[in-house]
Amino acid sequence: MKLPYGGDYNPEQWPEAVWDDDHRLFDAARIDTLTVGVFSWALTQPSLEAYDFSTLDRIVGRAAAEGRRVCLATGTGAMPPWLVREFPEVTRVDFEGREKRYGGRHNHCPSSPVFRRLSARLAGRIAERYADDPAVIAWHVNNEYGGSCYCELCAVAFREWLRKRYDDLESLNAAWNTTFWSHTFTAWEQIEPPSALTEHWKGPDFTAFQGITLDYHRFMSDALLSGYLAEKEAIGRFSAKPVTTNFMGLFRPIDYHRWAEHLDFVSWDNYPPGDDPATAARMALAHDLMRGLKGGEPFWLMEQTPSTTACRDVNPLKRPGVMRLWSWQAVAHGADAVLFFQMRASRGACEKYHGAVIGHAGRDDTRVFREVAALGAELERLGDATLGARTPARVALLFDWDTWWALEISDGPSRLVKYLDVVLAYYRALWRTGTDVDVVAVTADLSGYDVVVAPALHMVKGDLAGRLEQVAARGGTVVTTFLSGRVDVDDNAFLMDVPGPLGPLMGVRVDEWDSREREVVNPVRLADGTLVDSSLLFELVIPTTAEPVGRYENDFYAGTPAVTRNAFGEGYGWYVGAGLEQAGVDWVMRQVLDRHGPALPYPEHVEATLRVAPDGSRLRFLLNHNPEPVEVAVQAGLDLLGGQELRQGHVLLEPYGVRVIRLRG
Repeated sequence: MKLPYGGDYNPEQWPEAVWDDDHRLFDAARIDTLTVGVFSWALTQPSLEAYDFSTLDRIVGRAAAEGRRVCLATGTGAMPPWLVREFPEVTRVDFEGREKRYGGRHNHCPSSPVFRRLSARLAGRIAERYADDPAVIAWHVNNEYGGSCYCELCAVAFREWLRKRYDDLESLNAAWNTTFWSHTFTAWEQIEPPSALTEHWKGPDFTAFQGITLDYHRFMSDALLSGYLAEKEAIGRFSAKPVTTNFMGLFRPIDYHRWAEHLDFVSWDNYPPGDDPATAARMALAHDLMRGLKGGEPFWLMEQTPSTTACRDVNPLKRPGVMRLWSWQAVAHGADAVLFFQMRASRGACEKYHGAVIGHAGRDDTRVFREVAALGAELERLGDATLGARTPARVALLFDWDTWWALEISDGPSRLVKYLDVVLAYYRALWRTGTDVDVVAVTADLSGYDVVVAPALHMVKGDLAGRLEQVAARGGTVVTTFLSGRVDVDDNAFLMDVPGPLGPLMGVRVDEWDSREREVVNPVRLADGTLVDSSLLFELVIPTTAEPVGRYENDFYAGTPAVTRNAFGEGYGWYVGAGLEQAGVDWVMRQVLDRHGPALPYPEHVEATLRVAPDGSRLRFLLNHNPEPVEVAVQAGLDLLGGQELRQGHVLLEPYGVRVIRLRG
């Protein structure tokens, strides 16, 4: 056994004579797994009552004959034209109220009974036909779920969703604070989806009633999930093989925590927005989030480009070595598969210039193909060493879609503060020290962590405040920041001092806050004399039991605390009231980590992670995201990629270099 290696393969776009070349090249690149049929609905069901599996039979059969494994998709990622012509109600109505016609792919109404019935029927037919095929190892439902709909079907479904959530209108009116602006609802039919035609102005993040819009985000995530579940249920009538769909990492529209329990394994598509070394921390955060969705279980890297994307205004090329590096980064954070989009470049349409393992000319002597083949050979040498390995993290970072939505649809204090920016700053500070981090839901069990970091924890739900107090009481450390502890699960302000139920743990109260444009900077003097800038948001922190460890330098609140530490039980609560620049966040997190044992120092843009295999082997990953060589300290062990024994000391990591070391002892 080894990690599945391969990716999305769409041979139906090419004459069958080309398939021979494809499989010859797959052998050369050590490709052993193909994801097929992702957009095959029109091919396998050319009309309402007609099914034609002849092409898919040949694709799956050829893969099996060549000894390759297949992740078989249901083909429902895009609707065929006949479906929309016969049932026009299956398309979406957009935020501005425009009824969409046929086209594109994220174009189905998630509340459409017709779409749900026909997509599930197709999924069932595919599962019935291929369930016993030994080449099929997993089912891939739909593709990259996302988007919203505001049609009348969704309005009706939203009202039903609200009935189940609130039981009665009295509870709903209280949750939405509808006494504001005479919005008290006296019948369910009066409720409209929040859109440009109702509660919004300027755009989706500008709403008069945050509670309504927040619930619509929740509803739409659940509505899309119900479509996935319909297909999964149809598959389950014929097959017990694992079912997944491909997530998109740090993707705001869907609450992946609500979805995760319904996937047999998590898979996701990694298309980062940049390619400089700073991108590495953002990708690591996404990998750790995906791993954390199912309690630390390994995930699949379902898609990545081997070279370049095509959907952006500018599509940078991955430099030599970067594809290999980013693939190993996924494995270092918990991936048990490395797959690409796409295996052969599309002949036409919007992805004909998207990177591929095999280009239009079908050559095996391109740089990209040689790199893919070299990585395939490395994964063969690695074998099963990392399969099923877990990450033994003692630090948790809380990530919450409700908070993300609520913070960014809020009027005030600042629309310039973005949830991901704050989360990434604190994650990056941990990443730079080589600290393994579990990125988990606010409902996760926190009893096994020494440190819990909760950046911009705007919404505090359920018993979270008490569970954070327990972390500190037993000797742990909890870190949170400005804009935390502001609202409850309904996005209503707590009727208590900021930071609400986090106040006793943090030992502070906040009466006022100052929001400014990006160029306005207020330096903060930290406890050791270090001076760092802060911007965007400046909370005026009043210690109740906490001690200041950082103070503002300017404005009328100069000399007042910007960063505090509060003794709580055997541990501490840290509160960062200012939008510190990265250097300041790094300083705070170093103080926190040092209390629990100093981390090994690593050079800039060098990443270190640890995975523990089922047999107890400890696997240290070292990754150099620099275009220059870097010397790194190592423990003694066996270099699994190079095959040599390493003594404790230092090794040279080449530019974009990788080491996977099975540690001794």
